[in-house]
Amino acid sequence: MYRIEHPEILYALFALPILWVLYFLYRNWRLKKLSEFSDIALIADNIPMKATYKLLVKTILMSLAFTCFIIGLANPQIGSKLEEVKREGIDIMIALDLSNSMLAEDLKPNRLEKSKRAISKLVERLHSDRIGIVVFAGEAYTQLPLTSDLSAAKLFLRTVSTDIVPTQGTNIGAAIKRCVKSFDEQSAAGKAIIIITDGENHEEDAVEEANVAAENGIQIYTVGMATTNGVPIPLYQNGRKMGYRKDKEGNSVVTMLNESMLKELAAEGNGFYIRATNSDAGLNQILDELEQLDKAEIGTQLFTDYEDRFQYLVGLGLLFLILEFFVSERKNRLISNLNLFEAKSKV
Repeated sequence: MYRIEHPEILYALFALPILWVLYFLYRNWRLKKLSEFSDIALIADNIPMKATYKLLVKTILMSLAFTCFIIGLANPQIGSKLEEVKREGIDIMIALDLSNSMLAEDLKPNRLEKSKRAISKLVERLHSDRIGIVVFAGEAYTQLPLTSDLSAAKLFLRTVSTDIVPTQGTNIGAAIKRCVKSFDEQSAAGKAIIIITDGENHEEDAVEEANVAAENGIQIYTVGMATTNGVPIPLYQNGRKMGYRKDKEGNSVVTMLNESMLKELAAEGNGFYIRATNSDAGLNQILDELEQLDKAEIGTQLFTDYEDRFQYLVGLGLLFLILEFFVSERKNRLISNLNLFEAKSKV
């Protein structure tokens, strides 16, 4: 098992093409200048000690040294020890609304993108906890089962859009029911559901499902991802905004936050409600509250001991630099005087 400790440093390798562009520009400029004084074919005779390919060799060595130093700074590491680490955490299911109303732009850039960014930041704060994602509109679907692989959670989050749900609408009750089924009943870890929606519920069973969750020891927190001011719903086609959704009479469809519904759900689920704003989505406050839940041991296998390997690359880079230093652009006089390939004249 290996990893790169600082992968962002590898972007510096994009500077290599610039080095080679500079090499060719300098070579062409030098040849042009030399041609002003003598024919190119006669340069070797006029400047007998000039090495033809040593500038190319020096550039290659510099490129190799630069590559070794950059990869060395990124610090490749090899996992040398595999052990089972016992960690304590809680189980969190996030129910994310993917109805078309989540494309409204009262929160920037829109309600859905604001939600995804907030969830991503929440994931970054988790350490030993497990997280799962349920998406819903007219129906609810498990996007990510409970997992301690937080990088997978962020990866799945990138694929979320209103296009992945076949049935539009807003069925919060179905989302809660799906989240409850996603929990491990045998686990003693504290359990919580975070519902992120504008609250425009089109079904009547949401409060009843919240009550069922509470009876199973699951707390429910709701985040109102909208404003109380009515705003139109954008209409997109092939990724381009084509206008706004209209009803049968040709009037723009307006969406706004249903705050009373979300407050009722949170109260029924022994949690609390918070309204998101452009500056704060409120998930950090919920996470602070979740820290009070009971934690249970979660056994996972991890590479816990990594050994650095940067020193080998730095050493190799220094070797290339030393070689480059000793490569002169002039021919070696001793080798030139040997005239190994020059025919001897007969007396």
